Formats: sequence, C-alpha cells, structure tokens
Amino acid sequence: MIDNIQATLNPDASTDLTSLRQFLLDLFCQFAYKEGDFVLSSGQRSSYYINGKPVTLHPYGALAVGRLLLAQLPADTQAVAGLTLGADPIVAAVSVVSAYEQRPIPALIVRKEAKGHGTMAYIEGPTLPEGAKVVVLEDVVTTGQSAMKAVERLQAAGYSVEQVISLIDRKQGGAEFYQSVGLKFQALFSIEEIQARFAAQQ
Repeated sequence: MIDNIQATLNPDASTDLTSLRQFLLDLFCQFAYKEGDFVLSSGQRSSYYINGKPVTLHPYGALAVGRLLLAQLPADTQAVAGLTLGADPIVAAVSVVSAYEQRPIPALIVRKEAKGHGTMAYIEGPTLPEGAKVVVLEDVVTTGQSAMKAVERLQAAGYSVEQVISLIDRKQGGAEFYQSVGLKFQALFSIEEIQARFAAQQ
C-alpha cells in the first residue's frame, strides 16, 4: 500500500488531500495505535495508546503530515512551532513541504528546559520579528497541557500564538482547555475515527 501511493505523495505532484488523509489514517492504525493497559504522560490510565512518532518519522507519513497541516494553516502564519520531542518531526515536515509549495514557513522547536549552555534559549530556530504569528503543532492532544507549554514559551518570547493544531484529539479535555484560554483548536483526526478504522481492519 505504501509503495502504491508514492505518486500521490510526490511533492511535485498535485495532491488529492482526501486520499492523503485516508492514507495517513491507515498509517496511524498500522504503526501508531495499540490497545492494552497503558499509563499516559498525564498520569491517566488508558485502554489504548497512540505513539505518533513511527508515523511522523516515516518518510511518507511525514510528507502526508506536512501537506495536510500546511493546508490547515491560516494565510498569515509566519512560523510553526511545537514542544520537543513529539512535535519536532511535525514542524520540520510542514516547513519543508511549505518550501515546495512556494510558501516558506520556518519551524521552531520549543525546549522543555532552557538550553544549558550558550544562549540558554528555550526556542530553537530562526529569530522572527516581535509579534510574528506562530501556530503550535502537536501529535496527540489529551489534556492540552503539553502544547500549552510551547504556547507560553512562544508568547513569552514576544510571538503571537492564537491556534493549536493536532494530528489526533483523544477527546479528554484538550479542546475545552484551549477554548478556556482563548486558543483556537483543531485536529486532523478524532480518537473515534482512529478506533473505528482500526476495528474495521481487524
């Protein structure tokens, strides 16, 4: 299946975003979604787990992520950013794809702790003008606290952050949390869509 979709994912080809989205959904079901007994980073227990990295670090997965998220960005977006480590391949993919689309958008990586030497910076990437509009990207949103750390660091650096976009929404309070702090939120997939597709493939 991955080999068969190579032409669709060619960054020089016109992209059918609907087919691309379906392909990415299948990649998540095949490589990222597992059922069992898990403890999440939030401390909550769950009967399923999603590790997005096998998809976002897959060459075709990264390309699909880059194309689909780029299409979701507001026209005035000046950079994409995310909290290391989960968002690193996502912001990089979007930035690289944006160059092919003649819409170059820099990527910023937000550290969890300040750099221990040199500039002691929290944010890696090009320095942007004060007030630059930055969209925060995330792989999986549960409570929303993880991406919020990136939002706060970026705002403290003088950037304007109004939106968070995630690949997957676990529907466990993240969307409501972002709304409560005045942030727009959207996700490519809901957990229900992932689970339905996964069940259909069993």
